[in-house]
Amino acid sequence: MIVLRSVYVRFLTIIVLTSIGVILMISSLPVTSDTCRCDSDRDTRHEKFHESFAGSPVTKKPKLAVLVPFRDRFDELLRFAPHLSVFLKRQNVPFDIFVLNQNDRYRFNRASLINVGFLEVKLTHDYIAMHDVDLLPTNDNLKYDYPANGPLHISSPEFHPKYHYATFIGGILLLRIDHYQKLNGMSNKYWGWGLEDDEFYVRIKEAGLQVYRPPNITTGPENTFLHIHDRLHRRRDTTKCFNQREVTRKRDRETGLNSLRYSIDSRKQLTIEGVPLTVLNINLQCDKSVTPWCECDTKTESKSHSTWSKKSV
Repeated sequence: MIVLRSVYVRFLTIIVLTSIGVILMISSLPVTSDTCRCDSDRDTRHEKFHESFAGSPVTKKPKLAVLVPFRDRFDELLRFAPHLSVFLKRQNVPFDIFVLNQNDRYRFNRASLINVGFLEVKLTHDYIAMHDVDLLPTNDNLKYDYPANGPLHISSPEFHPKYHYATFIGGILLLRIDHYQKLNGMSNKYWGWGLEDDEFYVRIKEAGLQVYRPPNITTGPENTFLHIHDRLHRRRDTTKCFNQREVTRKRDRETGLNSLRYSIDSRKQLTIEGVPLTVLNINLQCDKSVTPWCECDTKTESKSHSTWSKKSV
């Protein structure tokens, strides 16, 4: 009996001690509503941790379409594409280059080609550069930034190698898509070389837009641009026939984007020294009842000058 009683006492002692231990463990655990906030706080900290790596939203820069009117100037293009690509990349300007190759038999029409280029890029780009293939910028302060306030004339007359009159806007001109649309583009009446920019300047002024030019340019006409035109090798078509001379010195209120007639013969992708180009082979159409001078020859020129001389007497 004594042995059984001793075993029984030990058994009870173990049970009591175990119970006390369990009670102490349970009492040490949190029993308030704070336990419910732990998971919530942990989730919030997790989200904030990831947000700290997200950074601020990235602002998308406006994209530039460089429109290059073109015919038989491949030598110049070989220099133009790599030069301009490096120049614009230094400025962190997103851009694409479009070579507007006139593929038809008519005289060169720079303004109409630019109109075609605009219609082809207006849904994919934010602004355009009307850019001569033989004019290369060399001063990094010539910024090809988005022309938010109005047309930006990069090759201003103070710095252009050749043209220095105040209303000159040729060479390199940047415009917003909506501004070019507002102007109805350029006149389609200018077949041959010259004067289309002067007519476009009048359109800009009549629309109430101001032409801006790059500030803080300390170089001059001799070292702001590289002009790679060889006038002996690439003769300009300055022929005037029919009544072209008279008509093209007036403001054209009839033609522009709304009257342009053309077709794209083909689209080609070309790479020059790693620079991708899109070549549009363009066939312009000529209404000879409006602009018979889209085709001229020596006989026509002599006859038309003689006829108009008699009419003017």
